[in-house]
Amino acid sequence: MAKMQKKADLPSKTCAVCHRPFVWRKKWAKVWDEVKYCSDKCRGERPPSARA
Repeated sequence: MAKMQKKADLPSKTCAVCHRPFVWRKKWAKVWDEVKYCSDKCRGERPPSARA
């Protein structure tokens, strides 16, 4: 069984919309380099130039 990591040891990023830090989630494991937003709400509020 794999050893559990502490939340403080996980990688983090800053949201492109709200500028708050968010940490790695298991569901983002394969696409972590592409994740820019902390939530669906922030992804919906992204600037119009980023939607194209």
